Amino acid sequence: MKKRLRRLKGMSKLSNLHEEELNNEEQHNDEQRMEWIVAAEHKKERLDKYITEAVDNVSRSQVQLWIADGAVTVNGAVAKANTKLSEGDKIVLQVPEPEAVEIVAEDIPLEVVYEDSDLIVINKQRGLVVHPAPGHTSGTLVNALMYHCKDLSGINGELRPGIVHRIDKDTSGLIMAAKNDRAHASLAAQLKEHSVNRRYIALVHGHLSHDQGTIDAPIGRDTHDRKMYTVTERNSKHAVTHFTVTERINDYTLLELKLETGRTHQIRVHMKFIGHPLVGDPTYGRNKGIKMNGQALHAATLGFVHPTTGEYMEFTAPIPQDMEDVLASLRSR
Repeated sequence: MKKRLRRLKGMSKLSNLHEEELNNEEQHNDEQRMEWIVAAEHKKERLDKYITEAVDNVSRSQVQLWIADGAVTVNGAVAKANTKLSEGDKIVLQVPEPEAVEIVAEDIPLEVVYEDSDLIVINKQRGLVVHPAPGHTSGTLVNALMYHCKDLSGINGELRPGIVHRIDKDTSGLIMAAKNDRAHASLAAQLKEHSVNRRYIALVHGHLSHDQGTIDAPIGRDTHDRKMYTVTERNSKHAVTHFTVTERINDYTLLELKLETGRTHQIRVHMKFIGHPLVGDPTYGRNKGIKMNGQALHAATLGFVHPTTGEYMEFTAPIPQDMEDVLASLRSR
């Protein structure tokens, strides 16, 4: 039995939204500009603290530098770092163009699933961040790719060479990178058209009552915790996840999930929304039950049309050993 899950009454389906697969965390279509309206629970909070919590991978000292340089306004006026906010204040951050940084190639082990002169497909290990960020320029997949490939596309700039899409640090599995701009443009276009086949394996809490279903609910930042995302109408983007139950084990369910869109934390947010959070998820999960070092989520299948040959290619990667161990333990009970 298949069910389409949508639990927000009165929520109209969003359309004609800018659907950028890589930078989907910004609140504004211009990736250098971010805007917020201060909610009641954040009144009297310092401006620098508010922005630090709202922007991923940025330090408070960096935010204070932006404020000192006049890159932040409150209600249209330049403000100070210690400005106390009021409900309804409009904050605008115009992120300055990043200064040139040197990303160093690092000999980090990679599991290469496929490689040619246009692209590379990696089975990323859990715990590996995909790309550098200001103040964090080492130990990432990009550093490893630079060592392994030597040549990567430059479309996404110095911090994200070759990166066409990404998966979370603690999500394992398949990710592709482009070695030249032509390949990058082709793969990015396929992502935008939703023609890339991306399937995940996840272990979630509880028993889903339907064997198949679709979660169609927009995702935006959580106003109570701006480093988290939630299903909401406000400042949100269209998000669709399809799921199929593959096994019910004790009080857990093993799922295959197919992404129709690629929002930040999409699967994790959608599964929490329907009451079945991912096992081990430190942000959206439960504090009881099975413990894992990160969420039980694995990008198992990746399929796309090769940018040069036009051939459809599909790759699979088995779930990592820690997930296998958890499943084996559950099945033995």
